[in-house]
Formats: sequence, structure tokens, C-alpha cells
Amino acid sequence: MKPVKNRTARKVQEMLGDAFNVLEFDVPTRSAHEAAQAIGCDVSQIAKSLIFRTHADDPVLVIASGVSRVDQGKVATVLGRPISRADADFVRDKTGYSIGGVPPLGHVTPPKVLIDITLEGMSRIWAAAGTPNAVFSLRPGQLAELSGGVFLDIAE
Repeated sequence: MKPVKNRTARKVQEMLGDAFNVLEFDVPTRSAHEAAQAIGCDVSQIAKSLIFRTHADDPVLVIASGVSRVDQGKVATVLGRPISRADADFVRDKTGYSIGGVPPLGHVTPPKVLIDITLEGMSRIWAAAGTPNAVFSLRPGQLAELSGGVFLDIAE
């Protein structure tokens, strides 16, 4: 881990303020397994950000535990409309970030945000901070507050 130098990670740090500390690693944290290994935490503590799209091209941010698989049918039911996985271009266009570094806040187009209920019971979780090697730690309630998301049962 090293002081935050990347411009995008610094931007996320500025949005978060002094209550949070963005950390950068010399190794990738783009996947939940990579992040947990770099941080030294359990994979379940990684709050992975997944972008989906509605047929109207609206972004949907689903934040799930690193060990969970998102049930697209449950998400579609909650939204009342079908969704599909977003490709890299859609993710960058709608969020301003690349896949593997999408934070739970600061998106170009504010998404609808759903958080898997399994994260709610954890004492500490880790989320991406704008790059594929930057993360920050927070509590589940803080995640909901920062992202504007709600906790729901959306995992398989």
C-alpha cells in the first residue's frame, strides 16, 4: 500500500472527505479476490460494484459481497424492468470509471443503487476507489449513505 497518487483515486478521496482513507496498492485490486488478498481481509468483505443497464440505457449499480453472485432476475423484479450486464464502454460512459475500479459514488450519470443485504451485517467492508488498485474501508451504513443505495436480497 502507498499514499494516493493517481488522479482518479485522489478525486474519489476528495469526494469522500477526511472521514475515509483511500489506499493504493502496487498490485491489482480489480477483482474481489485480488482486493481481499492485497488488503488482507476476507473476500466476503469486498463490496464489488457491478454496473447493469436497463433497456432504456439507464445505469444500475449493484453492490454485492465479493463471494456473492447477483441474481439478475431479482434485480429486474425490484426495478420492475429487465436488465443486462453492461459492457466496458457503457460502464466508462455512465460512471466515468473503468471496470475493476468503479466506486460507489461520483458517477457521471447517477445510477439506481441496490446493495445486497449480505453486506449489511458486516462490521467493515472495502469498496473500489476509482482505479483497479485503489480501495477504501467503510461500514455498511456508510455505503448506503454515500451511494444512496438500499439493502435488498438480490444475490443468488
